[in-house]
Amino acid sequence: MDSTYLDLDTWPRRSAFEFFRTFDIPSFNICTRLNVTRLKQVVKASGVGSLSLAYHFIAIRLANEIAPFRYRLEGNDVRVHHEVHGSTTVLREDESFGFVTLKHQLDFSTFVVQGEAAIALASQPDAPFAPAEYGTATVYLTTLPWMHFSSYSNARKWGPHDSIPKISFGRIDAEGDQWWMPLSVEVHHALMDGLHVGRFIQGFEAALRQPEAWLNDCDALP
Repeated sequence: MDSTYLDLDTWPRRSAFEFFRTFDIPSFNICTRLNVTRLKQVVKASGVGSLSLAYHFIAIRLANEIAPFRYRLEGNDVRVHHEVHGSTTVLREDESFGFVTLKHQLDFSTFVVQGEAAIALASQPDAPFAPAEYGTATVYLTTLPWMHFSSYSNARKWGPHDSIPKISFGRIDAEGDQWWMPLSVEVHHALMDGLHVGRFIQGFEAALRQPEAWLNDCDALP
């Protein structure tokens, strides 16, 4: 099965779920920044993929590891996807943009092959404008390489059932010999709390301290 439904009667967060899902704006956003110095070094040394593909790979892996990032509202129910994929953006030469589906993979090299092919296709000016190949079994990702932001908001259709997590990456800047990247994470408060976003960010920080385990030896993943 590709998904199931959460048993709301036994869910410890049932009260919080009922409370926040009635809000007009039920999402919350956290911005932080990550030290990507070691990740830059490892990607460059390996010659496989790019820094952008590497941090997308980590984000999608973490979204699959942390269960609430796979929860989606459906009416009064919560669907639990067993696997979610990434939908990110690519800038074309004519300054329009397209959407790229980055499939969840356990192996970085496989992820790179699929990702590079998808990016090449979406970069074509006549590529279809298709933002969600996997429906709600998706996390939305985007990169703004022009700015090192400290806050962020997403374009959206307001509504209590817009429950797909939105993850954004900013311009990477140097401070001394260290390189820092802004990260924004927006999620639906009926489905998760700061605890879960904190686990996502802490997991990202841990991956960036030892990126070799993520990019070269996926059996070592936590």
